[in-house]
Amino acid sequence: MHNERIKILNTSLKRLLRRGATKQLLNIIKKTHMADLSIAFKDLSADNREKLFNLIDDLEQIGLLFSMLDENLFIEFVKNVEFNKLVDIFDHMPSDDAASLLTLLDEELSDQILSKMRKEESDNVEQLMSYGEDTAGSLMVTDFIALEEDVGAKQAIETLQNKYLDVEMPFYIYVVDEYGKLVGVSSLRQLVVVHPQKPLKEFMAKDLVTVKPYTDREEVAKLVARYDYLAVPVVDDDNKIVGIVTVDDVIDILHEAATEDMLKMAGVGEEYIEIQTILGGARIRLPWLFASFLGGVAAFFIIGGFEENLAKFTSLAAFIPVIMGMGGNIGTQSSTIVVRGIATGRINLSDFSKVVSKELAVGLILGVIYGLFIGVIARFAFAADLFALPLAFAVGLAILSSMSIAALVGSMVPLIFERLNIDPAVATGPIVTTSIDIVSVYCYFMIASLLLGL
Repeated sequence: MHNERIKILNTSLKRLLRRGATKQLLNIIKKTHMADLSIAFKDLSADNREKLFNLIDDLEQIGLLFSMLDENLFIEFVKNVEFNKLVDIFDHMPSDDAASLLTLLDEELSDQILSKMRKEESDNVEQLMSYGEDTAGSLMVTDFIALEEDVGAKQAIETLQNKYLDVEMPFYIYVVDEYGKLVGVSSLRQLVVVHPQKPLKEFMAKDLVTVKPYTDREEVAKLVARYDYLAVPVVDDDNKIVGIVTVDDVIDILHEAATEDMLKMAGVGEEYIEIQTILGGARIRLPWLFASFLGGVAAFFIIGGFEENLAKFTSLAAFIPVIMGMGGNIGTQSSTIVVRGIATGRINLSDFSKVVSKELAVGLILGVIYGLFIGVIARFAFAADLFALPLAFAVGLAILSSMSIAALVGSMVPLIFERLNIDPAVATGPIVTTSIDIVSVYCYFMIASLLLGL
């Protein structure tokens, strides 16, 4: 449904831009969310982008559009935006979005924009830009509601109505003591259900979850996901609140982290394929494919070592693909589950034995089921041969051993890499698939040799 809506929006914009139908275009801009418009913006020609951009007169909406564009498209497009207008746009943009976008621009242009922005806005943005790219400080917004603990509920509501109209996240009131240190938090719901004269300190929540400006942003995302907060306060070393990280930024972090891990596990780098060059894509994939290549060579030598067995029982070769495939699939499943668990904080190193034993049990159960299936198939497929029964047992046990070992390896390897401070998402895929292919083939021929008397 959403893709269909975007397709209709694209078609409408192109047609109206071609006709110069300004009134209809303004009506579409007014009714369309900038998230949808940013997608359509990408598919327009450079001339049509400029025409559409010039029709948007709300600077806050333009700032939202900029923050949702692909990085490369944003960098390319702002080159053609008049400088003073660019300054006005950044002046009306949330400080965290402004800081994030300014870091993408040339340092000279970024400094020029900051020097022309309003003093208060530029100070906030420069403060955020001073923090590391992957820290809570670079994500936080400095507009938040902080009131002293002796303020009554009625007075707090009046302050919100008069002073905090433009705050991005008005759902929490952070409570500070006389020294400005964070001591509690209250939701708007708590504020309106208590007696008007009751001070904040008597009904605020004191069990606070806070982060430092230099806390890794993925740790912040895990906290928000774990506690279902709309925002997390950022405090300095003196426990004074300096900003908040809001849930919309956390969603972006989780999306980026999940995408990055998926691309890493696939061995295709950290960038989307549409922004990779041909040579860049080949260079990134080369080392991981080489790991698979080595595994294939090793499997070749193992199979070659059992050449005499294959010559006597050619039917053994028929089951190699299914044994390697089933082992590879369950190994990939187990490793994906564990890598995701590590990334989201649901699995820790202390869970090693629990996670590994659980995945091993799953592998054993599935190995028994599919071992029986493939054993029955082997028994009836070669029913005319004298060795049909031992072959069925050999294939069935090979599937069982392959899937069990694959589940074991798939769950252990990410945890071991995590313990060694190696990114599990990067190294797990090639190691797991390569080792499982080798082990599966070896176990298969060893079992077949024993049962068939080779």
